[in-house]
Amino acid sequence: MRQVVLDTETTGIDPKQGHRIIEIGCVEMIDRKLTKRHFHVYINPDREVEEEAFRVHGISNEFLADKPRFHEIAQEFFDFIKGAELIIHNAPFDIGFMDHEFAKLGGFPKTAEVCGVFDSLVFARKKHPGQKNNLDILCKRYGIDNSHRELHGALLDSEILADVYLLMTGGQTNLGLSSHSDSGSGEEESAGEIRRLSADRPMLKVIRASDDELKMHEERLDLIDKKSGQSLWRIKH
Repeated sequence: MRQVVLDTETTGIDPKQGHRIIEIGCVEMIDRKLTKRHFHVYINPDREVEEEAFRVHGISNEFLADKPRFHEIAQEFFDFIKGAELIIHNAPFDIGFMDHEFAKLGGFPKTAEVCGVFDSLVFARKKHPGQKNNLDILCKRYGIDNSHRELHGALLDSEILADVYLLMTGGQTNLGLSSHSDSGSGEEESAGEIRRLSADRPMLKVIRASDDELKMHEERLDLIDKKSGQSLWRIKH
């Protein structure tokens, strides 16, 4: 099964207001294993990046000035995702922007007509009801180191989401980092083999958000509420 973990960065939050995609990041998995194939591009949106969006991803108008337009990369991007199941955190946001960009060009079908879509945010809410389920929280929940993620970035976030997805949907024991067992015997592990943890292993350290981190999170949600009416993270289901 071919899956593509996908993320985008944009000039703002609503394509209906003329906002555009400025970065696309995708990583490929086949049979739940990362293949090291990826698609990554920055895009000149031919409009200004909103200040609030810049604070999230740090991608400036000056940086994008010499980057290709969407129509220049559209076919290559479409060919990369076609036929795959897309794994996206908050899929309606990214799919909405993608379909808007493809529709502006004409000649492209809607994403859902050529791809399956797995919304990892919807899945996380069902698996962890009543809890926060943004990507940073999920990394802490599943013990994934994202300390290098100071700003959002499409490729980095898709790589992190791939780890989250594999652990959240049943685990993955061989990420392609090594083809040999930890014992040093040199015997290759069979595909899909599950390595069980010892029942008497030490308890994992629980790292909780600090008061400052929680305050910063609430301030970010206040900003999103102001711009969009209500953030998804505060909607109770």
